[in-house]
Amino acid sequence: MKKIIFTSVAILLGVGLLAGCQKADKKSESGNKWPEKLTIVTMPDENNPEAGGKNEAFQKDMSKYLGIPVEVMEGGDYAVGIEAMKNKKLDVLLVSPMSYFQAKQRVEIDPLVTTSSNGAEAYKTVFVTRKDNDKINELKDLKGTNFAFVDPASSSGYMFPKYTLVKDLKLEPSKIEEPNYFFKTVAYSGKHDSSLMGVVKGDYEAAAVAGQVINMMSGAGLVDKDELKIIGETEEIPNPAYVMRSDLPDDLKKKIKEFYIQYEDEKYFETFYKDKSVRFVEAKDSDYETVKDMMKTLGIKGE
Repeated sequence: MKKIIFTSVAILLGVGLLAGCQKADKKSESGNKWPEKLTIVTMPDENNPEAGGKNEAFQKDMSKYLGIPVEVMEGGDYAVGIEAMKNKKLDVLLVSPMSYFQAKQRVEIDPLVTTSSNGAEAYKTVFVTRKDNDKINELKDLKGTNFAFVDPASSSGYMFPKYTLVKDLKLEPSKIEEPNYFFKTVAYSGKHDSSLMGVVKGDYEAAAVAGQVINMMSGAGLVDKDELKIIGETEEIPNPAYVMRSDLPDDLKKKIKEFYIQYEDEKYFETFYKDKSVRFVEAKDSDYETVKDMMKTLGIKGE
């Protein structure tokens, strides 16, 4: 799951989303008005980019449950989504673990739900090399190698593995990418599968990739995982979370959360998460404390 760097505000949510405030006519139990329409913005998933735009059944189901129209849109920039939420142009936003803290600094938000998968392996990044590479057996052996991250905007493909290297090997975070500081060279492959294929082909001596990618590519016959060697891994990486504006009526927020948690459409979860056993679970602020420490360690600011 999950794209992550904070860029300058740009047009991405569309003129319709950013124009005009939502009207309201339905009153909550406390007398507060509900929005005329609930607007939800998701973000592209780096592990499942084809899933975007397939929200019609979900929208209809949620609209029926809430009794108001629901529109699910796909954005492309967390900073723009957060700004739109601040200006009350959207109500629910899918945020990355890092942009969760950026959102908290700019908007009054409540954590809503994240995802969990029954029996699935924990979401971690692994450091991988070829099994026949006898020189690399643990993280410290990566010194002097040609190494690949995925993308500076990726949590699992860059930020969490960098955090692990800084913590475990006492490295200077601002120097890791410099040639011959720790690595001989650092490359950015652009995709997890490209990093893994680069290791297999010998383009990179080692790489940091999401652990699930190895099993997925092995299962598809693209790599032989018996030819690979994992020499280290990150802590578990929190999944992205949906957050909602704190100023929404309390009874509406309760019903929104109820809908997500009780949602059981296997086709939806198969489409968006490639696993029909995935379900929404309640998100808590404490789920993201590891991310907060990672940002502090790497000197990453929330804004």
